Amino acid sequence: MLNKTRGRPRGNPDTKARITEAARELFLKHGYPGTTVRAVAAAAGVDSALISYHFGSKQGLFSQSLNLLCVDPSALDQALRGNREHLADRLLDSVTSMWDAAGPAQNRMVVQDDATMRALRDYLDGELRLRIAEFLGGPDATRRATAAVGVLGGLIFTRYLNPIRSVGVLSPVDVRRVFGPALRAALYGRAPT
Repeated sequence: MLNKTRGRPRGNPDTKARITEAARELFLKHGYPGTTVRAVAAAAGVDSALISYHFGSKQGLFSQSLNLLCVDPSALDQALRGNREHLADRLLDSVTSMWDAAGPAQNRMVVQDDATMRALRDYLDGELRLRIAEFLGGPDATRRATAAVGVLGGLIFTRYLNPIRSVGVLSPVDVRRVFGPALRAALYGRAPT
């Protein structure tokens, strides 16, 4: 009879650190879409179930391994729940709350490292764009999601990574007011009434 216990897996306490380091190397080398959970597990010498246990998902692993607290899988999941009408506001709130929490020093670090910037671009163009397209549905969902990621990426760049003063000083409420119409037009192909 097998003795299976619940709770934290036994073993080396450095497992999470090994996974994080392996993931960082692979994400920086192959980008977000080119890195699989299985490849990270193999490089770290662990079972892929431990990645789910420690990080929740590939997106969580990406965020933590590159210290990109601004890429929080639960925040994206939350933004993609609810009605379509308020999606733009939820996405803008998600971006501002995550990036504001990261702080200027961490945001500058992202820009200084070309490999981290590439990985972030891969995430925006891959995971974020695909998840938004999936939520929107319809024949032109990918085109609309691409436009939406362009607006969100522009906000991230001009507010956090290479701030333009007039955008950087906006309150989160003003961000929603200023960027909301453009994001709604991107998501819906027109500004909804």
